[in-house]
Amino acid sequence: MRIYFLTTLLVLFFTSCSIAQTQNKTVLSTSTSRYWQQHVDYTMDITMDVENFQYEGKQKLVYTNNSPDILNKVFYHLYFNAFQPGSEMDARLKTIQDPDRRMVTNIGTRENPVFESKISKLQADEIGFIKVQSLNQNGIPISYKVEGTILEVTLNNPIKQGEKVVFDMNFLGQVPVQIRRSGRNNKCGVALSMTQWYPKMVEYDFEGWHADPYIAREFYGVWGDFDVTIHIDKNYMLGGTGYVQNPQEVGFGYENPKLPLKLPKSNTLIWNFKAPNVHDFTWVADVNFVHDTQKLNNGTVLHFLYKDEQETQQNWKKMQPIAVQTMEFYNDYIGEYDYDQYSIIQGGDGGMEYAMCTLITGDRNYLSLVGTMMHEMGHAWFQFALATNENKYEWMDEGFTSFVEAIASDKIMHNKKEFIFESPYNYYYYMVSTGQEEALVTHSDRYSTNLSYGISAYDKGSVFLAQLGYVIGWGNLEKSIKEYYKQWAGKHPNPNDFIRIAEKVSDLELDWYLNEFTQTTHTIDYGINRIIGQTIVLERIGRIPMPIDLEVLYIDGSKELFYIPLNLMRGEKPTNATILSDWGWAYPTYTFEVSKKIKEVIIDPSQLLADIVKENNILKK
Repeated sequence: MRIYFLTTLLVLFFTSCSIAQTQNKTVLSTSTSRYWQQHVDYTMDITMDVENFQYEGKQKLVYTNNSPDILNKVFYHLYFNAFQPGSEMDARLKTIQDPDRRMVTNIGTRENPVFESKISKLQADEIGFIKVQSLNQNGIPISYKVEGTILEVTLNNPIKQGEKVVFDMNFLGQVPVQIRRSGRNNKCGVALSMTQWYPKMVEYDFEGWHADPYIAREFYGVWGDFDVTIHIDKNYMLGGTGYVQNPQEVGFGYENPKLPLKLPKSNTLIWNFKAPNVHDFTWVADVNFVHDTQKLNNGTVLHFLYKDEQETQQNWKKMQPIAVQTMEFYNDYIGEYDYDQYSIIQGGDGGMEYAMCTLITGDRNYLSLVGTMMHEMGHAWFQFALATNENKYEWMDEGFTSFVEAIASDKIMHNKKEFIFESPYNYYYYMVSTGQEEALVTHSDRYSTNLSYGISAYDKGSVFLAQLGYVIGWGNLEKSIKEYYKQWAGKHPNPNDFIRIAEKVSDLELDWYLNEFTQTTHTIDYGINRIIGQTIVLERIGRIPMPIDLEVLYIDGSKELFYIPLNLMRGEKPTNATILSDWGWAYPTYTFEVSKKIKEVIIDPSQLLADIVKENNILKK
């Protein structure tokens, strides 16, 4: 019971705390009018030595503090430092019970595997590193220290609200042997997959700094503009983030037959890329790339760079028109892709999304190539336009992408599946059955197993969205996705930002759903308890309450759909079913009567309700 005479005192106390907090750090708000984010502009000049895989870099970084806070420090990511024996990434590979098979070697047998970290065996000329050689703040040297993959910088002068600061850095890098995402000479023979290769400013948002060490999983970056110049052997073809500024000099995307190429006589080509309003920069290089293009009806150009090998060429050329259809589908389903080009490049160690491009290994069959392309291209919306903090909300990145990939694949590839989300639902059910499920709010690096992380991020994240369609109606879900992209592209939305969009579109209360399905490991289990004459008794066995769709088949051959709203929603989804009275979440059973003799009762004929026990969802009289 509330003690009412303390109300005034508590209001005064919390008001003063709120004012103090606002002066120090902005409060969390889903209103874009109160939203802020930091900004960076990178100008980098890189000289790559393709013989020893080292590169020298000069970086000018203009940092704008749009926060309400005064910053006394800044931090950089030095991702390549993870690829060294004894790093935290190396340590994690040795301690996690199911290490990523790409990153380990089995020195045991198939029946009794013994895994050895590939990082632990790297020699001095095989490791990765980024070594900072000098760093200035507004022209004056500043002190810094390196802790693994993080550079901690103590500023000479604090950065005030609204202030711009220029950081100048000289650094030396070495590209590691390809183990995870970044590296040289991957298993397809691609020379350089340059991802997370430069000193990258850590993001600072309403929660503060996010100086997470690199363990191998997710990323989070500051929005800004990139101007990158790369000096490299003239025999290499490059592709990646941004627009090539000197196509006549490098021959990439040059389509003016009236003017000859102006290739230099030296052994070095100078490539200049500019990328506006992105939060990362990636490039790939090889001496044996084929370069194709396809153009969408809206003018967007798709670039394809892949190895000049017969089997690879056949699959990649066959995939290209599907890529066009896929981008056109996502443009229509989510919202227009915001750049003039997108590149699909052979490289990396699987499939991975980056700004304005994706890297995909090429030694795969056609359907695998198409499926990977569809998924990675989906990340151009769900991660690189809607730049959630992947470290904390990886399920909004991977799960939402897996959701739209399933729909795109069904529409374009004509899979003819009875239930297109069968795979993610089944993986989720499997995870629950193992007892290894962890809440979706778990930091991506802190999942106990790769199994739990993978199914949570990709599959439960996809189920979250598909099941939301069950809760609010499919039309409202699709409207919510479009509105989410419209309002939050180019920002850093969090789960509450998305669910508030869905609430406004559907006019329903949904905080209970976000809480139960992402912040707990509670499960859904409804059952048909009994049928007595024309009376149906349902029971809630699992801890997550849900609205219920019910189909009743009558003995005369007719059937009727019923909808039982959940009182927590304060409303009903659009439906043609007979709407019954609300089911209060605290009541374990629900009873209602029908007008005819019953043959069979089915809970959730759509299969969108993630009910972990299906056996009690059907009962015949």
